[in-house]
Amino acid sequence: MKIELEGLTKRIPGTGDFISIDNLKCNNCERCLFVCVMSLWRKKEGKVYLAEDYQSKCLECAACFQVCDPGAIMFKYPVGGTGIVIEKG
Repeated sequence: MKIELEGLTKRIPGTGDFISIDNLKCNNCERCLFVCVMSLWRKKEGKVYLAEDYQSKCLECAACFQVCDPGAIMFKYPVGGTGIVIEKG
């Protein structure tokens, strides 16, 4: 899959799940909603959740993981050879 982003190319060859949330630990602070530049976090009926198609849009910056004080967000980089590749030109 290729996605063109203003002159950058993003390839996602099967990243699998690399972000998850433990709703028992989540205190609904909404920091993940504000820090995600791709707007992949949502809140509905008092619960924070990740967009279903996050694997194809996530920039793998781990900002959501970094701002989560209660440790509700688990993040691991996708397996080598998968995930985001940004090329200029």
